[in-house]
Amino acid sequence: MAMAKILVVDDDPEIRWVLSKILTKDGFEVVLAEDGEAAVYRLRADAPSAVLLDLRMPVLGGMEALEKIRQLSPQVPVIMLTAYGDIPTVVEAMRRGADDFLTKPFDVESLLLAVRHALGHRAGDRRGDQAAQAVEEPQGAGALSDLMGMGLHIQTLWQQAEKVARCNFTVVLQGETGTGKEIVARAIHLWSYRAGKPFIALDCGAIPETLIESELFGHEKGAFTGAHGRREGHFQLADGGTLFLDEITNLPHVTQAKLLRTLQERCIQPLGGKHPVKVDVRIIAASNVSLEGEMLAGRFRKDLYYRLNEYTITLPPLRDRPEDIPFLARRFLVEACQELDRAEQGFSPDALDLLREYPWPGNARELRNAVRQAVLMGTDEIAVEQLLASVRPGGARGPLPQELDARALDRPLRELKSSAADRAERAAIEEALRLAGGNKAKAARLLQINYKTLYTKLKHYGIRYRQPVP
Repeated sequence: MAMAKILVVDDDPEIRWVLSKILTKDGFEVVLAEDGEAAVYRLRADAPSAVLLDLRMPVLGGMEALEKIRQLSPQVPVIMLTAYGDIPTVVEAMRRGADDFLTKPFDVESLLLAVRHALGHRAGDRRGDQAAQAVEEPQGAGALSDLMGMGLHIQTLWQQAEKVARCNFTVVLQGETGTGKEIVARAIHLWSYRAGKPFIALDCGAIPETLIESELFGHEKGAFTGAHGRREGHFQLADGGTLFLDEITNLPHVTQAKLLRTLQERCIQPLGGKHPVKVDVRIIAASNVSLEGEMLAGRFRKDLYYRLNEYTITLPPLRDRPEDIPFLARRFLVEACQELDRAEQGFSPDALDLLREYPWPGNARELRNAVRQAVLMGTDEIAVEQLLASVRPGGARGPLPQELDARALDRPLRELKSSAADRAERAAIEEALRLAGGNKAKAARLLQINYKTLYTKLKHYGIRYRQPVP
């Protein structure tokens, strides 16, 4: 698979360039096409192992190109790329033979996982031996560890994921924002017997309460105002595969009750539908807060909690695994240099020490952003000065967050670390609000969290932003 040839089809030359850099760095050979017609020509001339296909293109669109690809090369896996990730489009692409679906802007981890999965799945189909495929998939553990590190915490994490993947348990993934919950969820899916079926992800905090049931269970024409046609939900999309419910604590209580009924009866009731629809879906739920704590506080249904909690995996924050920080920093550095077309750089010893010491409240996601900004601002080796604005709360030039009072030594180390992380997180939120001019939705996007999570943290820290008077 290391020298597999990938055909990248997109009318945007910048996207083609970025995808080519990412895939080439990961050991793939890349062929480029600017539209559907060119893709069909390249398919015949270059015989690619997989296709990354944009949906919206001139001349010959992605859907039409997908049909031609399926006619010419039924065994070639096709991954759709689109900025228009609505459910009807997903359904139509899957019906026409797409193997996977990624929404722009995509992250590097999800892209590479989707490509490796598609190549492995099609190879398994050609062998006609699903049992052999299920045994071979875990070989990807090394590649997946390349995404998160090789420390003891991560090795334990992958062992847990591989073990639970073999059964049909519902899994709860708990960890702070940016710890890699979706990466682990995809790995569990890839290592399971459901690997040949869809992996569908839904961020429960990103969907308005009025639409969440339609997104989950689908609806019939006329079910509510604006329902102009029949629409399948995420459960139908994921039938036979895995449904990843991210930030599940954001589900309203009414929807929690309907989800519980669905898990118990293995059927859904689309809004406006007269008959239940059978579904076979494995649920992987994720939360950035303690699901048990939410249940005990009365914000999450007890019966749903006990139904979901068949197996729990807790993802460690980056501050608890400093041994992985240099590895991740160098990986993000290489990606940023490729993206910005810069010669590969390195870190000074002091810069690496700074990265190890910082508590990283935003975890790997925050580390990635800090490295990208440092590469953008620098021209040579990354030094401490290029990191200060990113890794110090609010761009402060003072010391890293820490208890300066000698009385702090009377407190346990775990408590000190938690306190420092809380202060760093609070400062990051206040800075994002300042940059967003008090616009909470914009601040949430800057922090790469959903609006509900930001709202919860604002209440937790008692933050009330006021626009400065000029």
